[in-house]
Amino acid sequence: MARKAKTPPTTPGRGGAKKLPAGPRPRRGLPAETRERIVAAAAQLFNRVGYHGTDSNRIAEAAGYSPGAFYKHFESKQQVFLAVYEAWVDAEWKTIGSEIRVGGEPEALARRIVDLTVDFHTRWRGLRASLVELVFADAEVRKFYRAQRRRQLDLMSGIHQGMGGAQHTREEDALLLFTLERTADAIAQGEIRDLGLDRSAVIDDLVKRVTQALA
Repeated sequence: MARKAKTPPTTPGRGGAKKLPAGPRPRRGLPAETRERIVAAAAQLFNRVGYHGTDSNRIAEAAGYSPGAFYKHFESKQQVFLAVYEAWVDAEWKTIGSEIRVGGEPEALARRIVDLTVDFHTRWRGLRASLVELVFADAEVRKFYRAQRRRQLDLMSGIHQGMGGAQHTREEDALLLFTLERTADAIAQGEIRDLGLDRSAVIDDLVKRVTQALA
């Protein structure tokens, strides 16, 4: 299971994912590097203090840039949040894809995927909490979120094809995705614990569901 990342700040991914370049920031870095640093700093702040707990100035400062540099890459705090969420989806599914390529018996593979997902959602529970709030309240975030959902379903379809197993309907994949993510969030946010539920039993049930999908 991945370990919680330490400093320097990182973008979402296994073990905290890709680290920011070491050492002082160059005065004139590549635009892509500047954007990556801003996204990484925003990810850490959103995860720690929530979407409403920070602003574009604090994000720029955390990345080592001026507010002007921030606005060269993003129009608003909302736009950098969307970039952070997209990076989050990329990182999660890249890691899931890596586990699938490793292979193994379906149940063992399913347990690795479930453990990975729960760990990922736990390490980024602050970001996930902000996402849930914004999807409900912000139409633009909701539209972007739905687009990412469709992309996740496309990735799941590709996984089935790559494994050569029986094809699943998009509805079946959606239900599995909803169940896995919502339950991982419930574990990450302490809901399972507060309801007095057996965490191991919940994990085992998730493993069964994912095993069926993989088989």
